[in-house]
Amino acid sequence: MTGVSPRVLALLGILTLVWGTNWPLFRIALDELPVWSFRTLVLLAAIVMLLAILLARRESFAVPKGRWPALAAASAMNIAVWNIATSLAVLYIPSGHASVLAYTMPLWVAAIGFAVFGQRLTGRLLAAILIGAAAVAALMVPNFRDYAEAPLGLFWGLFAGFCWAIGTFIVKRTTWPGMGLSLTFWQVAISLPPIALGALLIDGLPSHWPSARALAATIYTGAIPMALGTATWFALVKLLPTQVAALSSIAIPIVAIVSGILILHEPLSWLQAAAIASTVISLWLALVPGRQG
Repeated sequence: MTGVSPRVLALLGILTLVWGTNWPLFRIALDELPVWSFRTLVLLAAIVMLLAILLARRESFAVPKGRWPALAAASAMNIAVWNIATSLAVLYIPSGHASVLAYTMPLWVAAIGFAVFGQRLTGRLLAAILIGAAAVAALMVPNFRDYAEAPLGLFWGLFAGFCWAIGTFIVKRTTWPGMGLSLTFWQVAISLPPIALGALLIDGLPSHWPSARALAATIYTGAIPMALGTATWFALVKLLPTQVAALSSIAIPIVAIVSGILILHEPLSWLQAAAIASTVISLWLALVPGRQG
């Protein structure tokens, strides 16, 4: 495995901070907004941000011929299902715990890659995945009681990670000539109508505006983590091997846990500290090249 460039490492660091610190904001917004309405507003904010950037940079909105089916499938897995499933998970279990389940995605990627595409795992990458899985397990152990009492939270969190893994393979294994930021824009745009329809049918018309705090959390979630964070993720998927790109996301729930500690004053257990250390080792194995013997 070759070394990862400083540019890619910088993108990974930014994405980890942006996505990780966003999870506590879910709870703030969902205290006042129904799931489907929250996600509709998030996607609207994301579209406005992406549209403004695309117009300012005069980038093309064109979708290459024959790519619409793959684009629709990627949109369903990466945006539509992910947005609804993670929001539902946060309703049943704490946001930091939900993030741990959703970010089992690297483990799903490894399993799907091996079973479906016959991808080989190097010893170094296999060790990284196993250590990363141990980190996830360490974060889950203190919360088994919560999961037993809220099986829907467990299901939706894992389902989000599984669908994200499928979406990652779709993006990685499809060529997107001429598409940069528009790849993210169209995925968000395709997901918005069904989610907005769901908000209308399930949540109904809003009877009141949310507080400024909840509205700010919602708009920020759409404009920064959803729009810019997702665009950064797709750039990384193109730059890195699928398994390495997936594994790089495993640090995000660590940031989510720490954010919960700082924002919600949750205690830091020794298992969480061990998980943080394991994650550092896992990322080092995945991203730093080994010695060439």
